[in-house]
Amino acid sequence: MTRVAINPDLLDWALVRAGLSADALIKAFPKIHDWLTGEIQPTLKQLESFANKTHTAIGYLFLPEPPVETLPIPDFRTLADRQLAQPSPDLLDTIYAMQQRQSWLREDRIECEAEPLDFVGSATQNDEPEAVGREMRRLAGFEEGWTSSVASWRDAVSVLRRAMEMLGIMTVINGVVGNSTNRVLNVEEFRGFALSDPYAPLIFVNGADAKSAQMFSLAHELAHIWLGESALTDVEPASQPSQQLEVWCNRAAAEFLVPEVELRLYWHEVRHHQTPFEMIARHFKVSPIVAGRRAMDLRLVDRAVFFDFYQEYIKAERKQQKKTAGGNFYNNQNTRVGELFATQVIRAAMEGRVGFREAYNLTGLHGGTFQKYAQRLGFDLP
Repeated sequence: MTRVAINPDLLDWALVRAGLSADALIKAFPKIHDWLTGEIQPTLKQLESFANKTHTAIGYLFLPEPPVETLPIPDFRTLADRQLAQPSPDLLDTIYAMQQRQSWLREDRIECEAEPLDFVGSATQNDEPEAVGREMRRLAGFEEGWTSSVASWRDAVSVLRRAMEMLGIMTVINGVVGNSTNRVLNVEEFRGFALSDPYAPLIFVNGADAKSAQMFSLAHELAHIWLGESALTDVEPASQPSQQLEVWCNRAAAEFLVPEVELRLYWHEVRHHQTPFEMIARHFKVSPIVAGRRAMDLRLVDRAVFFDFYQEYIKAERKQQKKTAGGNFYNNQNTRVGELFATQVIRAAMEGRVGFREAYNLTGLHGGTFQKYAQRLGFDLP
């Protein structure tokens, strides 16, 4: 039995990075405490298994000392003024996977002589964010009257995601790493990020977050794309960020979802109603949380009124989400992979511009699963 000489500090680093303790893995590795003291070294097979359980690239464990991992995109999180911790493997793996998809789609679009998307980077922070929000709304096709074709604000989240994809933005909503349901993304760590690129912009929203918050995150990250700024964020409808960039994006997102002029006119109809936020939500097809926050920001209601409502609504929504968790695997791929990206990869595979093995890796779908999802998107693979 050949054992591998490694620095025990690397094992401890991997545990901390993954948010695990040695005791949590003691059933799988009965000698783990001896590994950590250096009394015994693991075998290569044990080390590979340890790397898998801690979601660590095994090459890291052969380094002389623990590496310092940094986020590959600008970090605009505040985490309620708490000190930012080392990024988790789940967050890093998610960003790296999205960057890989973006890189592939960018090259594919350039190879196919596609034009860059004019709206990416078309705004600056010197522009009035409300004006940019109205332009975002116009280009997405959300002109006055669009809500008549949408049954509810929950359906509007899907409509908004599809509208962004129609603009050419890869738009992913996923609450786990890839399709690994045992690796749930932590809402306390991040709520979304934007990867700006003139050919292949990408928006990722943490699907583990409340549905009502996802809508605002989509609009907020869209504002980042308009600025041409990649960013990792933790904004939500009730947050009050300190960074000016995040304040700007919040204002653009709010106008995009609920135009001020329209809300002020509608407010006269609902201000004395028992549930005004729900009435606004039904009218504008946004979540009641977004509706309440917009009313507060426009000083139509007091802060205390909104935050009391917010606490009760989120509590009830989270209970409901637990009951309805899961869903159809292939339907989930529409948000986890996205029709825009999946369609491009499938078409490239059929045309021989990319091998099927690479297509599997890019989408996270393999063999028959890839074939079945392609069929659901209307492709007849050989």
